[in-house]
Amino acid sequence: MAAPLHIVVLAAGQGSRMKSALPKVLHSLAGQPLLHHVLDAGRSLRPDGLHVVIGHGAEQVREKTPGSDIQWVIQKEQLGTGHAVAQALPGIPETARVLVLYGDVPLTSADTLSRLAGVISRESLGLLTVNLLDPAGYGRIIRDRHGAVTGIVEQKDATPDQLVITEVNTGLLGAPAERLKEWLPALSSNNAQGEYYLTDIIALARSEGLGVEVSQPDDPEEVQGVNNRVQLSGLERWFQRRQAEALMMGGASLADPARVDVRGRVETGQDVEIDVNVVMEGEVVIGDRVHIGPNVVLRNCRISADARIEANSVIEGARVDHGAAIGPFARLRPDALIGPEARVGNFVEIKKSSIGRGSKVNHLSYVGDTTMGTGVNVGAGTITCNYDGTSKHHTTVRDGAFIGSNTSLVAPVTLGERSLVGAGSTITRDVGDRELAVARGRQRNIADWVPAEDGLDSEEGDS
Repeated sequence: MAAPLHIVVLAAGQGSRMKSALPKVLHSLAGQPLLHHVLDAGRSLRPDGLHVVIGHGAEQVREKTPGSDIQWVIQKEQLGTGHAVAQALPGIPETARVLVLYGDVPLTSADTLSRLAGVISRESLGLLTVNLLDPAGYGRIIRDRHGAVTGIVEQKDATPDQLVITEVNTGLLGAPAERLKEWLPALSSNNAQGEYYLTDIIALARSEGLGVEVSQPDDPEEVQGVNNRVQLSGLERWFQRRQAEALMMGGASLADPARVDVRGRVETGQDVEIDVNVVMEGEVVIGDRVHIGPNVVLRNCRISADARIEANSVIEGARVDHGAAIGPFARLRPDALIGPEARVGNFVEIKKSSIGRGSKVNHLSYVGDTTMGTGVNVGAGTITCNYDGTSKHHTTVRDGAFIGSNTSLVAPVTLGERSLVGAGSTITRDVGDRELAVARGRQRNIADWVPAEDGLDSEEGDS
């Protein structure tokens, strides 16, 4: 049986090159903070302990990072990676394996971490390395003539011969806790940075006869860190390209893979069409043969088969059923349920309402806190007046009702089956089945109100 696994995430740095008041690990990639990506990957290993070392902006980091499984560790002085890990060790049992991750290295895959964790034992360290065409800035992996790893040299301390080495340290490593508790107090800060390097434990381990087991990621971008906004932008584009490829492999056609952003988890059916500049956030499920037009935002929603989402629509926390049509320029807010074959047209907003099968809200309308039956027709400019300044009230529109344009429905109110409301009405009382409701001022036409010669028909008026 494998020893318990404890993960230590180093997230105490200031990130001064980001030129920001926000701690570096809280900067966003694909819609969530860098640190959250690291924690999600770490949690996939089901660790027995999750320790996050914080320092700069500690309170901000804690406030923005939910999770009852996190043990927070304060590093009051940032004296290097070795010093940071040492702060977490008191909360880790000696029998544990310790895996060290970094809060600004956000895209390491769960598979890569699993392989690294799998080589940690009482007799060996686990080290994640990568071969780079341009290794500038990274610590070089030093091997003996038999190929065994003997140490890591940081770039500022490397000799010219060592600088040409292309295998570099990613910073991610693992070791038995009982050994870390011996080695970390023995580290020296006698180096160019004046810091306690965690990587110096490699040489200590070798001197005591322990092995160093090396693994590598599937892709070098997995271990790229973020030091500035340019690097952050580069990782964002790499990540989005991978998401676009996954969508296409899953059955979606993308008009331009470079112009689709995924900021969460997206599931698609077959023969889905996604146009340019579509943003998908949170949990999004898209059924077979769905068409998504350009400039659409989908957030925590479900779109069923054969639905059409036209250009410039925003759908959040809503469900769109089979064959429904939304937009262009429509907004579905949380708890909107659009039934099969229903139609929500341009400049229509639906909030906390269900729209029944085949019903139509085609133009310039607001529907809130409403239950609408099947086959209802809502004219342009209709609104439900659901809020009285203190409380929200409900509107019920039964099957087959017809609501004329520019109507106000003052909730709470019910329109019966196949009822008809005249255009321009303000409805404050229930309307029964098949009743006609007209609630507007009576029109009066007054003859000769405008003088025959009012200046508008004169030559002066034409000038």
